[in-house]
Amino acid sequence: MNRIRRIFIAGLLFLLPTLITLYLLIFLFTSVDSIFNNLFSHFFDQTLPGLGFLLTIAFIFGVGLLATNVLGAKIISQIEKTFAGLPVVKPVYAAIRQIIDAFSGDRKNIFESVAMVEYPRKGMYAIGFITGKGAGEVQEKTAQDVQAVFIPTTPNPTSGFLLLIPKEQLMPLEMTVEEALKLIISGGVVVPDWPRPQ
Repeated sequence: MNRIRRIFIAGLLFLLPTLITLYLLIFLFTSVDSIFNNLFSHFFDQTLPGLGFLLTIAFIFGVGLLATNVLGAKIISQIEKTFAGLPVVKPVYAAIRQIIDAFSGDRKNIFESVAMVEYPRKGMYAIGFITGKGAGEVQEKTAQDVQAVFIPTTPNPTSGFLLLIPKEQLMPLEMTVEEALKLIISGGVVVPDWPRPQ
């Protein structure tokens, strides 16, 4: 029963991010579709299926355009600060923001570098992202110099394991964070060039 429960929970944790994303997108599309189709039918006496989808895509694109210019970036930064300052919203917003930042190509400094580690057992290897040095109580409780390494899962790298590994047991890799993410998401199909082009 314990094994069945563990397998079920592992499957649930793997599916949750995808299901939540799909649910939110469908909810957003249907809500926008309903609102604008009601307005459209009121003025033109007919509905236009797919209007919500097109308007949602246009809205997301518009926000993207806004975020990529100086004035828009300042406005979005102010909105983010407002959300981050709200008592109830702050912890949820901060957690989501950190996850997005970690896997955003524009903010590569979240992961310092890529390394290979012996995991989950001796003789087997996993690719991980070094997120920083062990600090505070974590470092004080061990005599070894440990580093925090995030081991992502395939094909959903937003879930994974945080391991504290002695520095000498890490095998640094020359591939970039983006190349490592492609390798992980593709299940080993997309392999970075090696040896590195001169």
